[in-house]
Amino acid sequence: MSSSTKPAVQHGPPGAPANGARIDARTWIAVMAGMLGAFMAVLDIQITNSSLRDILGSLSATQEEGSWISTAYLCAEIVVIPMTALFVRAFGQRRYLMGTTALFLVFSTLCGAAWNLQSMIAFRMLQGFTGGALIPMAMTLVMTRLPPAKRAVGMAMFGLTATLAPAMGPTLGGYLTELYGWPSIFYINWVPGVLLIAGMYWGIDREPMNVRELLKADWLGIAFMAVGLASLTIFLEEGNSKDWFDSSFIITFASLALVGILGWIVIGFWRQNPFVNLRLYGQRNFLVATMLSAVIGMGLYGSSYLLPLFLGQIAGYSPMQIGEVIAWMGLPQLFVMPFVAPLSQRVDNRLLCMFGLLLFGGSCLMNAYMDASTGYDQLMVSQVIRAIGQPFVMLTLSNFAMNGVQPKDMPSASSLFNMTRNLGGSVGIALLATSLTNREHFHSARLGESVSLAASATQSRLDALTQAFIGNGIDPATAANQAIAAVDRIVRRESFVMAYNDGFWIVGVILIGAIVPLWFADKVKSPGGAGGGGH
Repeated sequence: MSSSTKPAVQHGPPGAPANGARIDARTWIAVMAGMLGAFMAVLDIQITNSSLRDILGSLSATQEEGSWISTAYLCAEIVVIPMTALFVRAFGQRRYLMGTTALFLVFSTLCGAAWNLQSMIAFRMLQGFTGGALIPMAMTLVMTRLPPAKRAVGMAMFGLTATLAPAMGPTLGGYLTELYGWPSIFYINWVPGVLLIAGMYWGIDREPMNVRELLKADWLGIAFMAVGLASLTIFLEEGNSKDWFDSSFIITFASLALVGILGWIVIGFWRQNPFVNLRLYGQRNFLVATMLSAVIGMGLYGSSYLLPLFLGQIAGYSPMQIGEVIAWMGLPQLFVMPFVAPLSQRVDNRLLCMFGLLLFGGSCLMNAYMDASTGYDQLMVSQVIRAIGQPFVMLTLSNFAMNGVQPKDMPSASSLFNMTRNLGGSVGIALLATSLTNREHFHSARLGESVSLAASATQSRLDALTQAFIGNGIDPATAANQAIAAVDRIVRRESFVMAYNDGFWIVGVILIGAIVPLWFADKVKSPGGAGGGGH
């Protein structure tokens, strides 16, 4: 019996069940409720993407202004994630999770009722600040409520929330907008939200409040962190639309991000008890896991950014049709994850993660050869391959991140790991948005050199188009102008197709290249039934 309890003492937080202990229904309900919360919070990052055109039309806002709808949510979410451990210590796990979920639902409802762009941005920011805590808390619940032998299953469920939600966001948003209107994408949060509150109420014991934690908190460090992370997110999200360092707005936020993050790091290492333990980055496994988490965030959010844009702009798909394509990146994961969890207990997680990165990166490289006729049928295979690879990566990275972390540092580790993934997503979208703009200009210039009015092939095509327009009853002068415009549209379309291909190529190469730092981590396996953690 002593051999089975020892691993729990070594690897689990205080009060966590010993390995082999029976887990009652209340515990599983609490863990499942945590997963539902994380899924809901990640889903809401992407759910507005398919509906943005309808939202902007209702709020009389431009496309550039509308980018703040996502930026506000992401800023607040990234800022609150590192603060979660502090709030849990102050209010207790049960009270904080129920309270922040209730506020999340209130602000979601207000988003659906927003009357102008300013009110929408304000409510989205408050929604992100209340919902962001749900992401790291799901991971913490797995580590604190489950014995080592069951954590592979728990981490598998958590991995699904991180990979399934970005895939399902555009799908669900597209369906709801087309059937019930865009406010329904916010009102739908009441379904999982009420279940989450009920699950937390029943599944987690009442804990005493300790508001003194807030009074003695490292508020200077929190202020630097909030300014740094929020400014970095704004810099990344808005940089491309404002021409990066040609804009004084972007230079200001880049400077604030640098000062804020450097200040946070200095105070974090100087203070004896910082609000989140940055010294965890000194552990090799945790450092590798968070670096790869950023890369995965880039791949997850980057592919979810590129594909809907391509299908909407090039293929002319409706939000619902886009959702049907994206769904194939999510649904197969439900069938793959149950096999990955037991494998992670038997096989070196570096091998599993490498396999997942190869599939994920390879699927992006498959999308780097699209043409203007590419649609649902041609994309299905790459989407399924991506869906198979993602669970292998997410589960194993969670294992690397938590391996060897002291019980008292688990909330900090969860916060930093999840924060890094979201930041990676922001970096990925910024990189791809800039690449899309620059590569479209590049390809347009190169194609324009070939498709010149002096070229015989171009003249033949223009003559054929002109005759076709004349045949439809258009006068010769107008027909000639329309023929030139049609060729110009084809050049622009092909330029964009090649730019999208370049974007997927970038993501694929980065994901496959991440295999190199992976092997700097130690050999780790999920704890098995006999106990023990990673090795």
